[in-house]
Amino acid sequence: MTDTPAVAAARIEVARRRGDLLDTVHEIQARLAPRILAADAWQKAKNKGADLAEDAVDAVKARPAAAGGIAAAIGLFLARAPIRDAAVKIYDAMASRREAKTARDALQSQKPKQKDPRGALDERTSLLTETAT
Repeated sequence: MTDTPAVAAARIEVARRRGDLLDTVHEIQARLAPRILAADAWQKAKNKGADLAEDAVDAVKARPAAAGGIAAAIGLFLARAPIRDAAVKIYDAMASRREAKTARDALQSQKPKQKDPRGALDERTSLLTETAT
């Protein structure tokens, strides 16, 4: 069975279009390969990170005091447990010194006062001079 020239031309056109379609499918498969997708995502993430870092540097250059305050606040937040521990140690040391001083003062107030022999002599002398006059 022989084809007419129109049917033969149609078959040729179908074969050409089939080839174009297969080429497109192969291109799509290459673009959607997991390795390619992962590489593209990694590249986009690196570019975004670089852009963010560049913006951060520009912001710090524009307002260094604010950036320093933010960095200090973050540092204090991250170091809150060691700072709290140090403050408790300092307070405990001060409280123990205060308690020791209070105890020492209490002991000194309980001791009987010793009389000064010169003071006693002065009192006796003044009494004798008063009675003699």
